[in-house]
Amino acid sequence: MKQRFIKKEGNSTLLLFFAGWGSDENLFAGPVQEGCDCLLCFDYKDLDFDYSLLGGYKEIRVMAWSMGVWVACQTLAGKEYPYGMRLAVNGTPFPIHDTEGIPEAIFQGTLENFSEPVLIRFRRRICGSAAQVKTFLSHHPYREVDDLHQELAALWTAVKNRPAVEWTWDKAVVGMNDKIFPPQNQREAWQGVAVEEVDAEHYDEELFRELLNGESRLWTRP
Repeated sequence: MKQRFIKKEGNSTLLLFFAGWGSDENLFAGPVQEGCDCLLCFDYKDLDFDYSLLGGYKEIRVMAWSMGVWVACQTLAGKEYPYGMRLAVNGTPFPIHDTEGIPEAIFQGTLENFSEPVLIRFRRRICGSAAQVKTFLSHHPYREVDDLHQELAALWTAVKNRPAVEWTWDKAVVGMNDKIFPPQNQREAWQGVAVEEVDAEHYDEELFRELLNGESRLWTRP
């Protein structure tokens, strides 16, 4: 995977953000909360992770979105760090699953038929409204269709070949308008974890702006 500091000022706290499939640093280029560095993880064609980048921080807050929730579990399970709040957004530890993630037939169909038109339709579905699509396209990831297809295929293979692992989350945020990870599937997957439901699509620009700049009440521990 790729790891990029979108903010690095020598702070003692790190926000470790596992983005979703198809992301890059352009999608999350807004302000990051004061007193906090931010390391963005994306492009999961492989799951290699440089743990040395986490050294020296007194607190590591974890946020993961969409497929990044599963990647975070795979990356951090069994690793002891000074974790702060651990927040999952519109994703589950079971990303390809008929009742706890994206239904398998939908994921497989997207993979097998992937093309520019399919990508356009997907982005419309994650945004929900014409205004949100316009906002997304103003800073959408600068990645080629073939590159995104490769990442999707790599995730399919990795999820199928790696067992789900347990890792403790403090809260799961469920967007009630999510058309990628069905809200009911998210609720099913997060039994035993505090769930907060919000009026949001799968990708909600305002939600992520508030989460990154630290203004969101969702950072409050349950």
